[in-house]
Amino acid sequence: MTGRDRGPYAKGVARREEILAVALEVIAQNGCRKASSREIARRVGLSQAGLMHYFGSREELYEAVLRARDERDNETYYLPNPSFEGFLALIAHNAEVPGLVQLYVEYSAEATIHGHPSREFFLRRYDWVRGMLVTSIVNAQEHGEMGPAVDVGAAVDLLIAAADGLQVQWALDHSVDITGQLTGLWQLICRSSWRSLPG
Repeated sequence: MTGRDRGPYAKGVARREEILAVALEVIAQNGCRKASSREIARRVGLSQAGLMHYFGSREELYEAVLRARDERDNETYYLPNPSFEGFLALIAHNAEVPGLVQLYVEYSAEATIHGHPSREFFLRRYDWVRGMLVTSIVNAQEHGEMGPAVDVGAAVDLLIAAADGLQVQWALDHSVDITGQLTGLWQLICRSSWRSLPG
């Protein structure tokens, strides 16, 4: 790539990052409906068609927003404390960004349709979340919080299912206590993990 090529390319990347930052802010508060797309375009001085020039499609924009949200929240809440408490802190933050919860709930459901452009993104995302929770369980075992009699894979799948289901309920009714319910489930898993192993 020549120096002449890098100028427009770098500007395009910077513009895309600017749009993404605005999209995160707008969707966090307003959700992911058409009005939000208009608001994103307005704030960055583009038409909706101009907005799609940088992201290609609604699906590409939403996927980029969710990926940026995950990267930011992982660095802020989980990596400094790679434990169930860190995972809970990340979940608790969702209450401050209801529009992103709405986007995740709606878009992850859409992605179950075979051939959806973001299907692979969500499959990889579930692998990433599983890794976070496996690390949380291993750390809990190392610190004596959780015993050896636990099926790690089953516990992780149960925690993910609970977290996703509770987020759907919270999207409908903000009185649902996601972190409280997840904490109760975690404590139940911890108690059962000290039962005698077979044999």
